Amino acid sequence: MSAHILDGKAIAADLRKTIQAEVKTLTAAGQRPPGLAVILVGDNPASQVYVRNKQKACEEVGFLSELIRLEADTPQQALLTLIDTLNQREEIDGILVQLPLPDQIDEETVIERILPTKDVDGFHPYNVGRLVLRMPLLRPCTPKGVMTMLDHTGMELAGKDAVIIGQSNIVGRPMALELLMARCTITVCHSRTKNLTDKIRGADIVIAAVGRPEFVQGDWIQPGATVIDVGINRKDDGKLCGDVDFTAASEVAGWITPVPGGVGPMTIATLLENTLQAARLHNDKT
Repeated sequence: MSAHILDGKAIAADLRKTIQAEVKTLTAAGQRPPGLAVILVGDNPASQVYVRNKQKACEEVGFLSELIRLEADTPQQALLTLIDTLNQREEIDGILVQLPLPDQIDEETVIERILPTKDVDGFHPYNVGRLVLRMPLLRPCTPKGVMTMLDHTGMELAGKDAVIIGQSNIVGRPMALELLMARCTITVCHSRTKNLTDKIRGADIVIAAVGRPEFVQGDWIQPGATVIDVGINRKDDGKLCGDVDFTAASEVAGWITPVPGGVGPMTIATLLENTLQAARLHNDKT
């Protein structure tokens, strides 16, 4: 068996075109374009790449994009004061603070300072709580992007057994909530999980978000299963790879995402989708 490739790059491109068309409709009707403010603290190389990609995507769809760079030694209170200012600016619909942050800044405090209606990352406890209650508003970008990809398979999700490897607040936990909302049966695995390979072998859907290069082996995958690889790692030879042994797994799986070109582009496209949704929320209030 050779797996179908879930091309996140192509799906994301289609989503960006849809967003671009809606922005043109908004501006033609005399409304302002959605606005996204991105705060980058320090000079983490990976964060700088992510931010550049986000800015490029914003420009492509016609958003107002504002990048605010802060020094690595910026005090926490200065960042919180900046967020307070952005919360009040009417032309800013979404606020994104690029993670990770320097040690002197508490990420949870920063996330909670952003207005829930401007929390386009979907990390605020209010937005996570709404997801728990099956009343989603702004949803975490990567899990929401994965759900869009799963929709493109045409697969009926209800009743499927799904295994998520990783329990982070950014991917693992909200991913479980998304799949549970789709009526899947969920198993969340982590470093203390026993008989991990047996659990993966019984899964119809495998979501790998563990942060270890090619951790999931091909013979762990049930024939025909859907494999979503959220990981992105750099090997000793400089090449990028995911958390799944793609070559081996693609011989067994029914659907599989590549790395790069899979979940990554969907995360950025979903950020744009969330920003457009936030703009609609703000326009409805005016």
